[in-house]
Amino acid sequence: MSDTTYNPPKVWQWDANSGGKFANINRPIAGSTHEKALPKGKHPLQLHSLATPNGVKVTVLLEELLAAGHREAEYDAYAVNIMEGEQFGSGFTEINPNSKIPALLDTSTSPPTRVFESGSIMLYLAEKFNAFIPQQAAARTECLNWLFWQMGSAPILGGGFGHFYAYAPEKYEYPINRYTMEVKRQLDVLDRQLARHTYIAGDEYTIADMAIWPWYGALVLNEVYEAAEFLAADSYTHVQRWAKDIAQRPAVQRGKRVNKVWGEESEQLQERHARTDFD
Repeated sequence: MSDTTYNPPKVWQWDANSGGKFANINRPIAGSTHEKALPKGKHPLQLHSLATPNGVKVTVLLEELLAAGHREAEYDAYAVNIMEGEQFGSGFTEINPNSKIPALLDTSTSPPTRVFESGSIMLYLAEKFNAFIPQQAAARTECLNWLFWQMGSAPILGGGFGHFYAYAPEKYEYPINRYTMEVKRQLDVLDRQLARHTYIAGDEYTIADMAIWPWYGALVLNEVYEAAEFLAADSYTHVQRWAKDIAQRPAVQRGKRVNKVWGEESEQLQERHARTDFD
């Protein structure tokens, strides 16, 4: 073990200059930092997000709903530049007091319904349109088991493994080993489940798949953290099969582009207001 020993102070003090690549988006207090109204589009569903895995979960679901014929799922999507602190604007914090993307406002209700936390948004939309969530009690519960599994597991993958392996200003053996072990355990959980089922919650494509794929599917396909080789991702053959199958879905390919503001220009779509925006 080569890590330098850290002796915590008696009272922790915030050092705004520490924390690596995403240090400027984190702070120990909540609330808005500036006045900024959110843009408004013509559709009842107003999404304010970014094409991170948590954002992609929601845009994939919205695109899948539209592909399934739910016209009322048309939406306006606006990119939130988290590196510039736009998530701390007054308009955004009114929808999500936690200042994290994604955030949804449904103006078809009176008063408008705010929905934050990606899992909550997915459940809200699935129930609103009665789609991509089983109706039979046992199957519905299994779907929700895996939806909440993802919500509980993602901080280990993103905030834990992703931070220390890919983004931390210095790499240390202990945290990388600790989080790598847990991420590999989680991949094994998924691989064993997918050995017995076509999709995560069974033989039906659900919001559980849409929630898990942008994190773990993208991970084994080497689309996040460039860690597939390090994690021996090819050894999780059932996760690989599932990840590749979902990656081929047209709605998934569209959802990945919404609110993306980096990478190849052909893959970006900063704002989305209509199906023709993808053309």
